[in-house]
Amino acid sequence: MKHNVTAKASKDGFIQVLEGIKRKTLVYGEKTLLTEFRLKRGKQLPVHKHPQEQTGYLVSGHIILTIDGESFDMSPGDSWIIHGNIEHSAEIVEDSVAVEVFSPVREDYIPT
Repeated sequence: MKHNVTAKASKDGFIQVLEGIKRKTLVYGEKTLLTEFRLKRGKQLPVHKHPQEQTGYLVSGHIILTIDGESFDMSPGDSWIIHGNIEHSAEIVEDSVAVEVFSPVREDYIPT
């Protein structure tokens, strides 16, 4: 698997996932993948699940994260873990930036 060893900060490379929700894969290896999400106020990340474990950190903004039916009010500096195959969603209260790690690697997030 060819992959980045390091990555420089850049405003390029974001993919619009849904209206107001963008993601960018920063780096990935054999077992983990690091992604930055930019989330616009008033948008929703719908309920979904995937086999990968997901850990996250809210860099800026304010979101309400719902994990397995329980809601959490997240502010800058807060973090979370979502185990694989657990339903989760997010309500974006303010423009936000989150950084998340997926393990194993989400093949669908590897840049082409």
